[in-house]
Amino acid sequence: MYAEERQQAILAKARAHGRVDVVGLATELAVTTETVRRDLTVLERAGVVRRVHGGAIPVERLGFEPAVATRDAVMTAEKERIAKAALAELPEEGSVVIDAGTTTGRLVDVLPADRELTVVVNSPALATKLATRANLTVLLLGGRVRGRTLATVDEWSLAPLSQLCVDVAFMATNGVSTAHGLTTPDLAEAAVKRAMIGAARRAVLLADHTKFGNDCLARFGDLSGLDALITDSGLDDETAADFEQRGVRVVRA
Repeated sequence: MYAEERQQAILAKARAHGRVDVVGLATELAVTTETVRRDLTVLERAGVVRRVHGGAIPVERLGFEPAVATRDAVMTAEKERIAKAALAELPEEGSVVIDAGTTTGRLVDVLPADRELTVVVNSPALATKLATRANLTVLLLGGRVRGRTLATVDEWSLAPLSQLCVDVAFMATNGVSTAHGLTTPDLAEAAVKRAMIGAARRAVLLADHTKFGNDCLARFGDLSGLDALITDSGLDDETAADFEQRGVRVVRA
């Protein structure tokens, strides 16, 4: 088993049971306790577990939401591949909404310069990146800016979305599962995400494989509302098949 496969197995076990212990993992995975501790360190740096005495707890159990800078520094190659694959879902012209997030931020970086698009965003940071592009009309949703995600939320974000009809919504998520759909830790942010999906003719989810099987506090969408789910090659065949059986087109970049 490769290190990344082992780490994903540890993460899945932590999420399923609420906690993992070093000794038990070492026995189950047939590796040394030092190897397990290194794996837990990698997962903690990725912001998906919190180390505790003798083991680790998934961050969802702690109600913890990693900051943008922490999330942006992990799974970078995977996020870049996902963003490039998402370009196939762009309309030739028209309008899109791009949700605040580190993977959707990579999509902003690679938007082509030869398409005339109106781009709606709920992130001042993404709006700043896009504003200098002559081929784009950029609309920034107002509202309260959440310090942890740098996303705008509350009524000043929701009201404009109720009046829009865009071609595609490119969505970010903290978690996605066949049991609970799309979830995020914050209720206000979930409301904006839900409104984004509602304002779009098509919804495309951009999520690296670490988001799968992760359920957070607030649901903002069902799998039935997705037209496509773009992830990376780290997603296993069985999980991809489970989503496809529920009518979701899965692209692994």
